Amino acid sequence: MSIALQDRFVRDLPELAVPWRAGAVADPALLVLNEPLAVDLGLDPDWLRSPDGLRLLVGTQLPDGAAPAAQAYAGHQFGGFVPRLGDGRALLLGELVDARGRERDLHLKGSGRTPFARGGDGLAAIGPMLREYVISEAMHALHIPTTRALAVVATGNPVYRETVLPGAVLARVAASHLRVGSFQYAAMHWQQTGDVDLLRRLADHAIARHHPGAADAENRYLALLDAVIAVQADLVARWMLVGFVHGVMNTDNMTISGETIDYGPCAFMEGFDPQTVFSSIDSSGRYAYGNQPAVALWNLTRFAEALLPLLDQDVDRAVELAQASLSTFQERYNAGWSEGMAAKLGLSGAPADAVADPVTDLLPQLRQSRVDHTLFYRWLATAARGDAEPVRGEFIDLAAFDAWLARWRAADPDPDAMDRVNPLYIPRNHLVEEALSAATAGDLGPFQRLLDVVRSPFEERPGLERYAEPGAREFTDSFQTFCGT
Repeated sequence: MSIALQDRFVRDLPELAVPWRAGAVADPALLVLNEPLAVDLGLDPDWLRSPDGLRLLVGTQLPDGAAPAAQAYAGHQFGGFVPRLGDGRALLLGELVDARGRERDLHLKGSGRTPFARGGDGLAAIGPMLREYVISEAMHALHIPTTRALAVVATGNPVYRETVLPGAVLARVAASHLRVGSFQYAAMHWQQTGDVDLLRRLADHAIARHHPGAADAENRYLALLDAVIAVQADLVARWMLVGFVHGVMNTDNMTISGETIDYGPCAFMEGFDPQTVFSSIDSSGRYAYGNQPAVALWNLTRFAEALLPLLDQDVDRAVELAQASLSTFQERYNAGWSEGMAAKLGLSGAPADAVADPVTDLLPQLRQSRVDHTLFYRWLATAARGDAEPVRGEFIDLAAFDAWLARWRAADPDPDAMDRVNPLYIPRNHLVEEALSAATAGDLGPFQRLLDVVRSPFEERPGLERYAEPGAREFTDSFQTFCGT
């Protein structure tokens, strides 16, 4: 099969690309292939299953003219700036054009050490790579912008962590891998040399690839900042609406495109609690569920700082422009959140005050009773159809909830509309762990079943009751996720 892998990023921004090759793979074996995504990319699924196709998916055999590279970027990790991060175990193979004419990165994780490995082995185990696959596919099905997994290939190489684990490579597709950290790296170059050329070329590349409307603005770089703020405000609002906890919202994990990236210590909240943290490395709760909007604004402020020399030659004026742009984040986020909550409550189209009061009064009750964040809205749709007992049984202060329920019912909610936006099936943490443990031991059955369920999250299907149920409280209360490195 003839594949045209472009090298636009490498050609446009060679200072941010270190030419590199994937490491050797002992015995590649396909674990899972995203056939619809492959077809959308113009790739033949049958060919991808062939020996040559598998070698492409692990990066050891590339088409002529390909220019694989490890990308350079910086970033704030848990608030501390690291000037040189980059793709320590990842590789950009190049760009493909999909069926809609969009340029997409083809990117690997777990393909071996690069110059950015910082002492790591550059490898990945089967479990974390399958985690990214299933959760990114669930996010896609939930209509949340995301990078997507094309395939996971077992390598036959051992990976040494606390125990010896089977290795794997994830082939990932993204609108691009440009991050806030990419701009921080370029801004650092400007600070050290006084040369703004790299930063300007990076910004122009981002505009052309993701936000072409900014090119026609009076101040194209301010328009770029505005556009990134807008897509990130929308993205985080969508996360919050489904109870998604990213877990590691460092600036190198915030994309310029507005896609969710890096499914390391991520998980879905079950019992509603803004302080929910799953990541084993987030001991302070910096990236807790309820902190995500504020952290997004913090990250965007770092992006604005990186853009300052492009916004205006006068530093004070540049700061004023950046601050004015950043001040729009909260309004944009609130608008996305409020619109989404109105839909979840079946009140789309209702007057704003008819939605605001129910939302304000509801959240403290959800938190007090730790009601399951996903099932609550499905139970509530049942209440709108006349049977309130399933949802009433979840609340400690029943009188307070009954009063809320009466006010909500008076607004005439639409239960069918609720079921169209409120998922019944999410990647429940206990089911994800069950599937990954089985897959690591060689049984892909539980993973395949879970994947099938989360790809159709809104439609109730008989026989799938266990996939809608929360995990046992003793599991949930002690559950931790790990970054997978």
